Amino acid sequence: MKATTKVLAALLALLLVVTGCGKGDDGKKDTPLVAGYAPFNSKFSPFFSETAYDQDVYAMTSLGLLSSDRTGAIIYKGIEGEKIAYNGTEYTYYGPADLTVTQNADGTVDYDFVLRDDIKFSDGEKLTVDDVIFSMYVLCDPTYDGSSTLFAQPIEGMTAYRSGMEMIYNVLAAAGEGNYTEYVDNATTDAFWNHIQNEAGPAFAQSIVDYIIANYGASYGVSQVWDSAALWGYELAEGATAKDFWDAMYAKYAGDIVTLSDTELAESGLTSFVADEYKAAVKTGDSADSITGIQKTGDNSLRIHMTSYDATSIYQLGVTIAPLHYYGETAKYDYANNKFGFDKGDLSHVRSVTSKPLGAGPYKFVKFENGVVNFEANESYYLGAPKTKYLNFIETTDNDKLNGVITGTIDATDPSISEDTVKAIQAANSNGELTGDKITTSLVDNLGYGYIGISANRVNVGGEPGSDASKALRKAFATIFAVNRDVAIDSYYGERADVINYPISNTSWAAPQPTDAGYKLAFSVDATGADIYTSDMDRDAQIAAAKAAALTFFEAAGYTVADGKVTAAPEGAKMEYEFWIPGDGVGNHPTFMVCNLAHDQLAELGINLIVRDLSNSSELWTSLESEGVDMWAAAWGATVDPDMYQIYYSGSTGLTPGGSNYMYDIADAELDQLIMDARTSADQAVRKQMYKACLDIIVDWAVEVPVYQRKNGVIFSTERLNIATVTPDITTFYGWLGDIQNTELAK
Repeated sequence: MKATTKVLAALLALLLVVTGCGKGDDGKKDTPLVAGYAPFNSKFSPFFSETAYDQDVYAMTSLGLLSSDRTGAIIYKGIEGEKIAYNGTEYTYYGPADLTVTQNADGTVDYDFVLRDDIKFSDGEKLTVDDVIFSMYVLCDPTYDGSSTLFAQPIEGMTAYRSGMEMIYNVLAAAGEGNYTEYVDNATTDAFWNHIQNEAGPAFAQSIVDYIIANYGASYGVSQVWDSAALWGYELAEGATAKDFWDAMYAKYAGDIVTLSDTELAESGLTSFVADEYKAAVKTGDSADSITGIQKTGDNSLRIHMTSYDATSIYQLGVTIAPLHYYGETAKYDYANNKFGFDKGDLSHVRSVTSKPLGAGPYKFVKFENGVVNFEANESYYLGAPKTKYLNFIETTDNDKLNGVITGTIDATDPSISEDTVKAIQAANSNGELTGDKITTSLVDNLGYGYIGISANRVNVGGEPGSDASKALRKAFATIFAVNRDVAIDSYYGERADVINYPISNTSWAAPQPTDAGYKLAFSVDATGADIYTSDMDRDAQIAAAKAAALTFFEAAGYTVADGKVTAAPEGAKMEYEFWIPGDGVGNHPTFMVCNLAHDQLAELGINLIVRDLSNSSELWTSLESEGVDMWAAAWGATVDPDMYQIYYSGSTGLTPGGSNYMYDIADAELDQLIMDARTSADQAVRKQMYKACLDIIVDWAVEVPVYQRKNGVIFSTERLNIATVTPDITTFYGWLGDIQNTELAK
């Protein structure tokens, strides 16, 4: 059992805090708006935060250089604002800057930013381009170890700037205990390893113990170091200490503390426990004094010059604009002389204010104590002072979130929207609905989607995965799966999920919409291309139509079909295939009904679909890696940008195949070229057309049947909040905090 937490990019947290103007008044109530949150880690830094909850704290106090709309698309004209329609309503989105992207003839690209000149930080100091440059240099410092990957972008001069310097921790960890290097003196080396073995290491082990007890203590009956370690895979003697636990891990990894920390606790590396003095840099070679691609072009403008274009890079440029005078040292900033607010390789001052954020966001951080983060309205917020003067984020267990709204201690929160939660919300409202007189519920698409996968390498005719016959075989199965999606997903999720028709999350701006030209229901035609459903069909008629269409595909695949049944398979194909689904051995999976119904319907057609309900989901992933599964059910996570390289790129244009393509075994040069071309275009409309073409090719290969887009939920107190002022049309990329400056308590 290993715990992993995907750290959200800082940009996404900041994209929540952008949009239309709201002017404050002088009659604000002193009663705070209270939001229920999971526990905080107190790393409220735009540079070093690790959890989404900590990021929301600093996002309340900060501005990102770029903003986005409700689909996650970048706003290029933030100063005057851009009007963009969503769900039938036109919204105006603002941001602190305008951006122009220029792709040059030599393949390089320039990102030119012009900032508003009327923005102030909450302490009254003016926001300038120097604050942006300072922030970028922190993120690109050789010792930076936060979650941003700005330094990995193809910014001109980045490699030269980061080369020749290394964090003391990295140098000594690479050398190993007992070894000395020419870069760090012996006394510091000895002190470092003493710190690791007697302070940082045991603290690291104790953090694992604390995590296990907090999350699994009640379920597994663990409460001590030794039994927690056993649950983590380490056998220790009864009465063992955190130091003993550390020693066991250290021995297992033969002193490789970097691999140890990365492997044992992905959400918090060992450097989180290492004293700041070991996070400073030492010089190991030649190192440039500046990053030539970060260029100050005027009093209120800058250019980022990249050596190549990648559409995903723009999301890394939306950095938090951190005030130089607070996070850095103004005496150490002189752009003309390559001084950027701190000594290169020493972020100690930046780290020193990690727990106390300051910026130009809608609220000012006041304090964090007793599990409560206190904010006060930033009266100089550039979109208007918040209507509610005080805002509190309060630590709350998931079990207590709903009850907190019902009892009046919480105004807004995000409980897990389980069946029990849904029933409790409906019971609280007099109308028996999810939105009523007590609670208002907003269901938001999860950043990802559920699907059924079909291996082209295992489900084909004659060993030719890309042939028309092989595609027809997979379409026969896909057609039967598709007709059962609605009833299965409605049964499992109710209104908490929607059936989708393309293999892409509905959260993406690139996802085809029903109103788009060429939009079709997934696998809704027969082998001749004729539509198989009509609007007046009931479910029985739809099933009959799907079965008839499946037979046309089996026949096109070379199967013998007689009297409405398949009687023989062509060479290289089978009459029997397996479907693996991780349903805990008891059918606990949203797609379980789909495969069971498909089993019965295919049996009527003469095909045997063997359904394997796995009690251990890891068996599925291991077998997929070895290409040992015919068909399976799973879910993809998504990102802001709809780049398809990782999942579908097959390598035909010479680059390394995407890390997940082995699951599908697509080998399509046209698809590969479209994926790469879409990465090199700065025109979102053009990219959307390219991605639609990609999706059509993927559907034609019939290696993935899109099934469902589930929803997460946010609930609000209908009684204590003026619901009309809460952010409308909340989405995955535009949360309820997006218009927080407009949100009011009820009168």
